[in-house]
Amino acid sequence: MKRIFVAGHKGMVGSAIVRQLNTQPGIELVLRSRNELDLLNQHDVHAFFKSENIDQVYLAAAKVGGIIANSTYPADFIYQNLMLQCNIIHAAHLADVQDLLFLGSSCIYPKLAEQPMRESALLTGPLEPTNEPYAIAKIAGISLCESYNRQYGRNYRSVMPTNLYGPNDNFHPQNSHVIPALIKRFHEAKLAQAPEVIVWGSGKPKREFLHVDDMAAASIYVMQLDPSSYAANPQEMRSHINVGTGVDCTIHELVETLAKVIGFEGKILFDHTKPDGAPRKLMDVSRLKNLGWEYSTSLEQGLKNTYQWFLQKQSDFRES
Repeated sequence: MKRIFVAGHKGMVGSAIVRQLNTQPGIELVLRSRNELDLLNQHDVHAFFKSENIDQVYLAAAKVGGIIANSTYPADFIYQNLMLQCNIIHAAHLADVQDLLFLGSSCIYPKLAEQPMRESALLTGPLEPTNEPYAIAKIAGISLCESYNRQYGRNYRSVMPTNLYGPNDNFHPQNSHVIPALIKRFHEAKLAQAPEVIVWGSGKPKREFLHVDDMAAASIYVMQLDPSSYAANPQEMRSHINVGTGVDCTIHELVETLAKVIGFEGKILFDHTKPDGAPRKLMDVSRLKNLGWEYSTSLEQGLKNTYQWFLQKQSDFRES
């Protein structure tokens, strides 16, 4: 029986990984809530690994948020992400855990990286200022994995997802990402029969979105790849690999699709006084595709799935 620790199992990505691992034989999941194990506490994390005989780790725990949260709490984002990554990766090594998968973010790439963004673009230019602290923490996590591979022969890999969405996303009105924020806004406008919804920016920037179930499937796939197919020399392998669809859309197209899915029939106005962010953020996913994995959930189907989950949670909240 393989004992697998999923750090961050209650988050959007972690919970999706748990759902899929639960369908596989020969696996015993080891899960701890934040109250049961403080990942920022080095002593507690080391004691946990020492006592639990873990075989594999999925490091999906992170402090995450949208542009407002990143701008408001930069110290929290860099400190908490650095600490929990360092604690888990080092403790896993000391406990002789050979296999670990670290989940990063596409924000590790330079603000003006050539599109689509290849893995080789890492550290080739300045980062987007609004989420630089978070991005630097994630870059450090990649380097940690690579360093333990080189020095100790570990099999620590990293996956860099594009923009994710799906069940268990954060729908906070200020701190959420674009899709959950818009789902909540359009849903409330529909209920209120509002005549219009105002969306920040021009709607022209292009973004790539991946359903979290696809992300979980890709994570498990990468974890299970034979080292000989993942890299010619596991001792020196570049640990990070892009995960996405390789397909993007404008924010205007995203908004129109969301309005259709949710059933909002009012006007959609774009506030051009608000910032757009980078004009385009698209991942080059050719490496993962060449290794045999591709996404399967279309954007419209994924949005329908996410909206249905959102409605169910709203119903559960009203009944509780």
